[in-house]
Amino acid sequence: MANNLLKGKKGIISGALDTNSIAWKVAKRACEEGAEIVLTNAPVAMRLGAINELAKECNCEIIPADATNVEDIEKLFKRSMEIFGGKADFVLHSIGMSPNVRKNKHYTDLDYDFYHKTLDVSAMSLHKFLSVAMKLDAINEWGSVVGLSYIASQRVFPDYNDMADAKSLLESVTRSFGYHYGKAKKVRVNTISQSPTKTTAGSGVKGFDSFYAYSDMMSPLGNASAETCADYCITLFSDLTKMVTMQNLFHDGGFSFTGISMEVMEKFNG
Repeated sequence: MANNLLKGKKGIISGALDTNSIAWKVAKRACEEGAEIVLTNAPVAMRLGAINELAKECNCEIIPADATNVEDIEKLFKRSMEIFGGKADFVLHSIGMSPNVRKNKHYTDLDYDFYHKTLDVSAMSLHKFLSVAMKLDAINEWGSVVGLSYIASQRVFPDYNDMADAKSLLESVTRSFGYHYGKAKKVRVNTISQSPTKTTAGSGVKGFDSFYAYSDMMSPLGNASAETCADYCITLFSDLTKMVTMQNLFHDGGFSFTGISMEVMEKFNG
């Protein structure tokens, strides 16, 4: 159901790879709520083709950009302002990748070049987005930037590997840059700590199905879906959350504050 929560607003959505992506669902919800958007992803994603389908559905342009390259990010924001005829009101940072996970490297024996790449793509890229946007004055006052995180930033999930470190850095950038951007331009910066979600990226983590089932069993409301995460993003882009910034907001069905559930206990009562 649409409520015109983003009517007249303009935003940049990164990371929409396919229909399973949270970013894909955020893009569609933003358009349903009245926003005008542009899509961005790494140039390699352009060749996969799926994002072109989303652009047609949302009647929007795609701006290829390497999220680790400041020059590309500058071009992204400048081109977005040309398309919008002004500044953006919201930005979704839905970017994460670990070569160590892809190559099945154990956390205690990482390839450090891969490790740097993980941090650069998954967390430093948010700093670069915010830095460029602030220098170009590319986001309107009371605008909103949202990044996607996971509770492995704060608790140990052994197979989440170096992505846990990246999410910790992502949340730290959110707090630190959120302070400076808030003081300078009233721009809000938050992360959403989402339930394990069956996206292309998430499903690539070793043991994903097991901890997806465990999380669902632990959470009183069950795992939050990609669709409900998209809804939450929309509220953070809207004017209804104008005083929320520098937060890591849990969207996980209550998992983050549940010590043990009856369902999990019953597994050990056999």
